[in-house]
Amino acid sequence: MLCILYVTAAGMLLGVAGVLIERALPAGFPRRWLWCIVIPASVFIPGYYRTHHNWSVSEAFARQAVDPPLGHALQTASLTALNPAMWAHISSYDRPIGLVWLTVSALLIVWGLVNLLRVLYVVHAPRWRRGGSGTAMILDGVPIVVTDTMGPATVGLWRARVLVPRWVLALPGMQRQYVLRHEDEHRRSHDATILFVASLTLILAPWNIALWWQLRRLCLAIEMDCDNRVVAGLGDATAYGELLLKVAQAASPGPRLQPAFLGGMGTLERRLTALLAPTPLRYVQRFLLPTVALGLFFLVLLIPHPVLSKGPHAHGTKASGVTMTAPQPNSAQHSEVIVHQQ
Repeated sequence: MLCILYVTAAGMLLGVAGVLIERALPAGFPRRWLWCIVIPASVFIPGYYRTHHNWSVSEAFARQAVDPPLGHALQTASLTALNPAMWAHISSYDRPIGLVWLTVSALLIVWGLVNLLRVLYVVHAPRWRRGGSGTAMILDGVPIVVTDTMGPATVGLWRARVLVPRWVLALPGMQRQYVLRHEDEHRRSHDATILFVASLTLILAPWNIALWWQLRRLCLAIEMDCDNRVVAGLGDATAYGELLLKVAQAASPGPRLQPAFLGGMGTLERRLTALLAPTPLRYVQRFLLPTVALGLFFLVLLIPHPVLSKGPHAHGTKASGVTMTAPQPNSAQHSEVIVHQQ
């Protein structure tokens, strides 16, 4: 439980730092690479600190008991927060938490496999039903796979494919080019591979709310980067924004693939704002935001990983007894504090 709390808190601090830096970046600067650094850092730093930069709660309790802080209220609060008996009781739930952890990770793997089979069926179903008609083709210089309803989206890791629903083919020429150019930018930038690799961290730690949030920010950054490249190549941000709204109304209500022309749920408004009405930064903000972000980053580096106790059984699952002798406040007698770690 201590590990879960620490990893989530570290991820939140790094995520906030990432948002502040992203806010200070120029409008056309690629943002996805920032989150490609923040997400691995949120996984690597806590894992490294668990063995190389940790902090024993039991030892801190012993020092507080021998040399209590000034003030009875402060002493009571410190001993309560650092009470190893309380943390040992919380750690007794590690086994059921571990079972839930493995179950959720397994469900995520199954969910990913189901989506993979679903995409394979959508890609190959027209070929099976029509004897090869309505499948792979090249349109406006972009190789595409025409589907009945799924898309526009880009799928595949080693051989990315652009999925285009049939109704996109009926769009006016310029609007169709916007859609195809957007997906082709995803394909050439290997955005589907980036999202797949980043999402693997959720299988390792599905309980980490910070990672889910950071992955959502990565999805938004990928779509915004793609929007900027399309507008830079074809021009007219206003026409492109109107097309985003039009495709959102015409798209099927089913689950969306990512990366895709519409992106994730709830990101369309942010993308339109960034394209059509970006909020200018003041001169002070350009220096203040990175400074605060750097402070949060160093805070994560300074805070050690809390553990119940150090030693050969610091991270083990076997039960062990630790005896500490500490003076009770306002008393000359000593009492033994027995802590049983589960």
